[in-house]
Amino acid sequence: MTIASRSHGAFLALSASLMTLSACASHAPTAISPDYLEGSALSRNEVGVSKRTEFLEIAISPDASELSNTDRARISRFVGVYAQKGHGPLVLSLPEASANPQLAVTALAEARAIAWEKGVQFDELSGAAHGAGSTVSQPLILAFQVYDAVPPECASKATQDFGDVASNNNLPTLGCSVRTNLAAMIADPADLLGNRPLEPGDAARRDIILDKFRKGEVTGAARSDDESGAISDAVN
Repeated sequence: MTIASRSHGAFLALSASLMTLSACASHAPTAISPDYLEGSALSRNEVGVSKRTEFLEIAISPDASELSNTDRARISRFVGVYAQKGHGPLVLSLPEASANPQLAVTALAEARAIAWEKGVQFDELSGAAHGAGSTVSQPLILAFQVYDAVPPECASKATQDFGDVASNNNLPTLGCSVRTNLAAMIADPADLLGNRPLEPGDAARRDIILDKFRKGEVTGAARSDDESGAISDAVN
């Protein structure tokens, strides 16, 4: 056998060995779960959103001629919550079966006036009626839709072995507490469903700013001496 043939045979043997090793490596078991490579610890503990209806019932007294101060305060607080996180229209439902129909109509008008004072526009109000055919006097009902943040279900840390570092992977509990705290702090969970619609910009104001910019003038609003942030030296 020549040196060339021996070298060629050694090369073939080495190539076969490398192919065998690569095949073994491609099928070697791994401790990394498939979901570990998808997203992050926070994306695996998402905050959910649920929708519900808030109700307020105002009893219509058969002997009263106007709403009580307590009922007015309840309506005011309810409308305040709607202005803060309500979605859709504020529904004012008039009872068709009432022991005091006059007060029912008056109460509805007063609730509408309170909503207007709280900044609710008339196009955000929706009228309805309920209780037709009822033999029992029905209350005035106010209602609106609201969204709640639903925190993820975090596994008990007692079920996790924090001393097991064999795989060097994230534990399922990582990030879950962060998302739970976030769900409790979100002012309006509806924001998790998507961006809010933006109102169109003020084209006239934009033209004024651009004109000042082209002329090299100050684009900010003029400030008076009353807006100065200087510290008074009246008392040393």
